[in-house]
Amino acid sequence: MKKTVLITGASSGFGEAIARRFAEMGFSLVLAARRLERLQQLSESLPVNCFLIQLDVRDRKAVERAIDDLPDEFSTIDILINNAGLALGLGPAHEADLDDWDTMIDTNIKGLTYVTRAVLPGMVARQSGHVVNMGSIAGDWPYPGGNSYGASKAFVKQFSLNLRADLQGKNVRVTNIEPGLAQTEFSVVRFHGDQQKANSIYEGLKPLLPADIAETVIWATSLPEHVNINRIEVMPTCQSFSPLAIAR
Repeated sequence: MKKTVLITGASSGFGEAIARRFAEMGFSLVLAARRLERLQQLSESLPVNCFLIQLDVRDRKAVERAIDDLPDEFSTIDILINNAGLALGLGPAHEADLDDWDTMIDTNIKGLTYVTRAVLPGMVARQSGHVVNMGSIAGDWPYPGGNSYGASKAFVKQFSLNLRADLQGKNVRVTNIEPGLAQTEFSVVRFHGDQQKANSIYEGLKPLLPADIAETVIWATSLPEHVNINRIEVMPTCQSFSPLAIAR
């Protein structure tokens, strides 16, 4: 029986690449994002049936309506990819824009929980499903300017682990994917549209690409149902760890 995948933030980056890989495997797709025109362009290039939802995951009622109103053909969500998320700003906490913090918290934390809560009861009732959350190494390792973004991804990590505890015996899997340096629209968004500044982050490097994360998701979700991958932390080879900083 053909399975259905719901992907949030599917209009670009990781979400788009994940959609393309699942489409290659014949999955039906529910694609959600704020930019409907980008979703339409994506769906036209895919060889499978797609249902498109213009959705801002920060809107709790809109999320609930979107899941409740799915047509029968797409209503059974077998895999949820909670990919919608963002970073805004890279300044120190004492100079941060509180609007940026609000947006990150509302999207990365609250939006992820809204979508999960809307989809999860169906998975539990069917005793089958897989929730894949897009975390970050920023949820494990602090860095200057990471402040609220890193904290939001630490929430995703712990929320994923707690879901595993709540879902014991329900045959629903949960995986947290934690990418490191990756070249997507991420830095353009973080720097509020400054493409030149975003490009400078990746100069002389070979970062992760969306296709790399898509392969990681495919691997984790394609394993037998009795196998649950709790967390995957993945960095490009060029990225590693720094010594602890000491102020003198």
